[in-house]
Amino acid sequence: MLPPRPAWGPPAPPRRRDPADDVTRGVFRSHWLIIPLQVIGVTLVFVALVGPILSQFGLAWVFVLTVAVVFGSLAYALPAWWYGSFGLREDHLVVHSGLLLRSSREIPLSRLQAVDVVRPLLMQVFGLAELRVELAGGDGSAIRLRCLRWKVAERMRVAVLAHAAGLSGRAPEAPEWPFYRLPFLLLLGALTFRVPVLLSFVLLLLLLTAFVVFLEPGALAGAVPLVLGLLRYYWGPLARYTDFYASSSSDGLRLRYGMFQRRMQTVPPGRVQAVRVVEPLLWRALGVARVEATVAGYAGARQADSTALLPVAPRGRAFALVNEVFPESEAALVPLVDNRVLLPQAVGVDERLFVSVRGLLCRVTEIVPVERMQALRLSAGPVAQLRGRVTVDVDTPPGPVTARAADREAGEGRRFLDVLVENGRRARVPSAGTERWATRATMHGDSTNSGDKGEKSAGSGGDTPGAPE
Repeated sequence: MLPPRPAWGPPAPPRRRDPADDVTRGVFRSHWLIIPLQVIGVTLVFVALVGPILSQFGLAWVFVLTVAVVFGSLAYALPAWWYGSFGLREDHLVVHSGLLLRSSREIPLSRLQAVDVVRPLLMQVFGLAELRVELAGGDGSAIRLRCLRWKVAERMRVAVLAHAAGLSGRAPEAPEWPFYRLPFLLLLGALTFRVPVLLSFVLLLLLLTAFVVFLEPGALAGAVPLVLGLLRYYWGPLARYTDFYASSSSDGLRLRYGMFQRRMQTVPPGRVQAVRVVEPLLWRALGVARVEATVAGYAGARQADSTALLPVAPRGRAFALVNEVFPESEAALVPLVDNRVLLPQAVGVDERLFVSVRGLLCRVTEIVPVERMQALRLSAGPVAQLRGRVTVDVDTPPGPVTARAADREAGEGRRFLDVLVENGRRARVPSAGTERWATRATMHGDSTNSGDKGEKSAGSGGDTPGAPE
């Protein structure tokens, strides 16, 4: 049995906005601080790269040309900042940019896949933030509005989500329900309690001991790649997921995390295409897991940075989150069938989900809603044909999830394929979609509407389904 939703009380009623907070009208620009920051950056690069060459002709030349670079970059940055503007026009986001080469983009917010507010350390010092709007359309479709005042970025995020949900852009922010807060000691212990990290620590201690005892310089050379690896795979996740907090709302899943770069990530309903629950060998002894997802709209490096829905959590909470992002489903209760071979893999199908479990040392549970399947393939190589075995591939958008029913008997694989095709056909409703989720029928054809175009909260369409009892 999975744990129920934590009884932390009902959400606070949405706060009505001050008319001065309205971002649905007017033209907005980045904060003026971006101008001196750009000038300082260009000047520092010039002094660092060209300064040593010009110093041969005397410091006067360096000073004169540095002053020229300062005024030249200022003459470009100031009008570029003025012409770079953005604003909301009904349910479209209009962005103007460029000085010598003018560019205008008008983006329908029905294509919105996710919206993030990112605050690097320097921006936090000056009270600034960056708004990232992820759209359907690949790696080059994202909109990045840099150096906004933090309150403007937050209000713009709420307005963009309201428009994407089919509500008024002046609707107050939807309430949220706390789901999970990651304790720092659990994050620290889970990152340490991994076989590669423990082996790297042991090898590093051995090399340092060899250097101290035998005064062998080669030991330090061998320690360098270990230190770099630990910085990437230990310190990197530790700094990224410190103060991790997840909550649910009718706007979707909200994630807040980061030590030096704070990030608020909002994934609207229906944008998660597939999920996997990863349980490394040592983590299974602790009863914890990691939840990763393929999210529509993220591409390239942004997909890699945005896959983790829960970096570390108790196994029950992990599967409760799967039920949150795939409403009306019970991933842990899908019956599984083992393939009875040397490398076992269990696969299960019901009317809503395809579930596969594989891995001996690191157990991976991959979950794909049948209405999110992109394609189904039945394949068998020459050796598999002689053995009478086939593989059923369940294709999803690019991401960490690669679901398949591997090495099954031919008749069993065909039955899996037929069941997936039939369940996928019944799960899809041609008249429904994931856009304007607050005013349209759900993916399963419910006829109730959850909002209107008036001054309503994006969360007024009903409670987000809770974790199963």
